[in-house]
Amino acid sequence: MDITFQYPPDLFSLLIDTIPRLCRSKKDVILFFRGAGVERQMYADMEHQVKSDPESIKKFDIARAILTRLNARGEAALRERREVLKRITEFEQFDTCWDNDRLQAKGLVAEVREVVGVKDSFTRMHIERDRERQERQLELRKKQKADEERLGKLRSVREEFVRLFGEQDRHKRGKLLEGVLNRLFAANDMSVREAFTLRGSEGEGIVEQIDGVVEIDGDLYLVEVKWWGEALGPAEISQHLVRVYHRGHARAIFVANAGYTPAAQNICKEALQRTVVILCELSEFVHLLERELPLRPFFKEKIQAAVIDKKPLHRPLS
Repeated sequence: MDITFQYPPDLFSLLIDTIPRLCRSKKDVILFFRGAGVERQMYADMEHQVKSDPESIKKFDIARAILTRLNARGEAALRERREVLKRITEFEQFDTCWDNDRLQAKGLVAEVREVVGVKDSFTRMHIERDRERQERQLELRKKQKADEERLGKLRSVREEFVRLFGEQDRHKRGKLLEGVLNRLFAANDMSVREAFTLRGSEGEGIVEQIDGVVEIDGDLYLVEVKWWGEALGPAEISQHLVRVYHRGHARAIFVANAGYTPAAQNICKEALQRTVVILCELSEFVHLLERELPLRPFFKEKIQAAVIDKKPLHRPLS
């Protein structure tokens, strides 16, 4: 809150001492406040008293009464209180003061400037702290909302995943799994492109089928998904690796229901000399969804194991 919203006690007392010493007469005190934009109703009774019975009221009484009324009005008199402070802190014509008030008036104005400066500094610090706190709270609310949305998506994906286990058609189940995994990647802000096909020139038909593309730490991974009853062998692994090799700096992710044969794993270890290859098992995604865990840390551990330890099949959740 701005200090001019309501004068604190120390500043209030200082103003009562200062304003009368800047004004030679009682009428001048009233003119000081009028010049600051104070409404006539705030001092009309005192103006009448000065005219009818000037000895019954003092300059300090007038200043105290008007300042008290300004303080009591709160925000409604904010502009006037600010203008009063401005007129005092910018006061330079001390020759208009009474001779015996001049030095004291200069000292009081300097003190008002110092008090206002200090209090304004604290006000600005409080405002800045409030702003920072509000920004932190806003960021926290955004994060909480994003987390809630992510969890909502993950739970929806988990429900779809569970339904897949009741699908008996192997081909249909595999295509549905591609969609579910792509939605899982998207819920973790990793999806670049869902399943797509590439067609050749006339008569060639479909040349390539890619189940999805994801981004991890700036690198693109082509995803191959297989829900088979048997482990993936060298043929399926090699076919996808060819797609990866033909794309320069691309990398590979395999997802299989029944694991990988030793021969397939050996091919992936050899492939690590050219690119990064990650082998995943469907059960790992089931565990991730059950625990509502993020995908990126899971994949980062797998990538580190592939790059550093030359282990394409690493199980972070085991």
